Amino acid sequence: MNKYIQRLKKYSQASYRILLFVAAAVIISTLMPRESKFRYEYNKGEPWRYEILIAPFDFRIYKTQQEIQVEKDSILKKFRPYFIYDTAVVKVAHQEFRSVFSKNTSIYRQKYPFLNLKTNLPDSSQRVVQMVDTILQKVYAKGVIEIPDEYADKKNELELMLVYDNLAEPFMANEFYTLRSAYKYIVNELATGLAFSTDDFDAIENFISELPINDFLHTNVIMDKVRTQSKKETALKNLALTNGMLMAGQRVIEKGEIIDEEGLKKLNSYKKEYESRVGTLSQYNIRYAGQVLVTSMFMASLFLFIFFYRKDVYGKLKYISFLLLILCTIIVMAFLSHRIPDVSIYIIPFTILPLIVRTFMDSRLGFFFSVIAIIMASFFAENSAEFIFLQIPACIAAIFSLYKMARRAQIVRSAILIFITYSLFYTGLHLIQDGEIRTIDYNYFMYFAINALFILVLYPLIYIFEKLFGFVSDVTLVELSDTNHPLLRKLAETAPGTFQHSIQVGNLAQEVAYKIGANPLLVRAGAMYHDIGKTAHPLYFTENQISGINPHDNMDFENSAKVVIDHIEGGVKIAHKHKLPQKIIDFITTHQGTTKTKYFYNSFANKYPDKEINEANFSYPGPTPFTKETAILMMADSIEAASRSLKEYSNEAIDKLVETIVDTQIEEGQFVNAPITFREITEAKAVFKDKLKNIYHARVVYPKLNKKKK
Repeated sequence: MNKYIQRLKKYSQASYRILLFVAAAVIISTLMPRESKFRYEYNKGEPWRYEILIAPFDFRIYKTQQEIQVEKDSILKKFRPYFIYDTAVVKVAHQEFRSVFSKNTSIYRQKYPFLNLKTNLPDSSQRVVQMVDTILQKVYAKGVIEIPDEYADKKNELELMLVYDNLAEPFMANEFYTLRSAYKYIVNELATGLAFSTDDFDAIENFISELPINDFLHTNVIMDKVRTQSKKETALKNLALTNGMLMAGQRVIEKGEIIDEEGLKKLNSYKKEYESRVGTLSQYNIRYAGQVLVTSMFMASLFLFIFFYRKDVYGKLKYISFLLLILCTIIVMAFLSHRIPDVSIYIIPFTILPLIVRTFMDSRLGFFFSVIAIIMASFFAENSAEFIFLQIPACIAAIFSLYKMARRAQIVRSAILIFITYSLFYTGLHLIQDGEIRTIDYNYFMYFAINALFILVLYPLIYIFEKLFGFVSDVTLVELSDTNHPLLRKLAETAPGTFQHSIQVGNLAQEVAYKIGANPLLVRAGAMYHDIGKTAHPLYFTENQISGINPHDNMDFENSAKVVIDHIEGGVKIAHKHKLPQKIIDFITTHQGTTKTKYFYNSFANKYPDKEINEANFSYPGPTPFTKETAILMMADSIEAASRSLKEYSNEAIDKLVETIVDTQIEEGQFVNAPITFREITEAKAVFKDKLKNIYHARVVYPKLNKKKK
């Protein structure tokens, strides 16, 4: 039983990681489209590269969107809107006129004497009422129409259907009166009729102008919006979306045949029908099994890449969880774009993948990871080859544009470069395929712009992932290196000598990091905090003993060594209290490795030559450096501290100092766990020597000014 448990513990690390990859493969496979994926890639104007294509089943040839739109426009252009004839309007108009006229009859008679003339007919005022009734009857019998705004541009040519007594008959709009033309007709008829009562035409004109004709003039030919919309929708619905069909066994296209407009319609129709056929349940399951197989192979390749080439990522479960989380998230976004109409897959910011992975890990893993994500997402794209062709260059551009993210402006620059890359590659691909620029679909540039805008969310995303997974980005490292950080301000105030030492160590270590390809921002931030534990007892360290008083003079060597060694543990406590990242804490614990406090160790050995020394009392707890950056810091820390004790700063003395310190650290096995090569150590030595010689170079002694003789 114990043997089984030990074996389970031995393989538990790999088991957890494999289970995570399996879970991710299942999730992605489940999201994959179940439609049959068309196996051919083709473009208009290119020759058919495959063998002759014979239709395996009957399918209709669908019209293109342009053809459908043209037919829709033709239907709408010929469509006749429906109007109804309102018989009640004329009665209302008669009543309104009689009511208004009767109220003002006495006024009209006083003002216009010709209305008082007596003839063998009723008086003229009564005759006016009869005339208006007759005129209104004629006007409304013909009809008064109001043309809706949507048909205003063709009102003289508008054909319509007039519904009267449940019968619809075609008419031209100009066969009816408009409100304006009806008004003119009424005025002219009244003027003609009243001319028999008087020859004072000015009086007639003034009388007619005072009549409120517009108040009782209404439209009685009114558009029936509900019926019009219903008939319009029916006409569009009856539009045929296909134009002919191909029977099973008929040729679709031959090998080498140029794909023209008609050939493209046949291929698109065949593709649409092919992808819509899910088939039987067994075929469905077989298709799902194929998706599981393909997805599993991609996930296995990602697992093996991390296992063989990124042991540091493989060793941390949070890194694996992070990678699989963002991979599944981007696939879910591709799935949603596939399911939601009018949402293009090109607005999904796939370039965020390499940017995020590059920020927390490295560019090589970011690129490999992005390629796998893009290939799997291509199953959701309409044209997989075109999708991959556009996405991979954009990811390359993203990686190059954000080599070190230390400022927010770099994200904006990266977004602009990604948009330009997408646009240029799309334009080039279109010119290759179509051979003309006027057919470019400019909607793609809008998609690319939206995609680039999404890159701007990278900055808050980095902060979120840092908090969720405990990562450290370059932005955070820059913030931590700021000397205005509260911890560094405290270090400068309580231990000014240590603060200056930390700055110098950071300068030395950063130059070496640039030289050998380490992370300069990380090593500088680590240098600023590696001695933060000295703030607890600053006077026990010589660089802070300004007054010349040394507390160690009154202590035995073992206690002195303990106080000095305790700055490691104290620094870790301070770092945890202020929530410094673990990567920074690693510099605190490793910058002395497992070396000894040689001053106190040697002093003890010299004073008590016959006494056995407990080396544990004089040794730092470790661990030794286990990254390239922590190894650099150990060298820089020891070299900078020792350089202050040199009696002379000649080139020979500096060279000897650097060589002695680094070689001693190598002999003591301080770098056995660090991924740093002898070549890189040699390059580091050269940088240390050059920097120290520049710091301690000889200066010109300025001559004193002799006093002028009086």
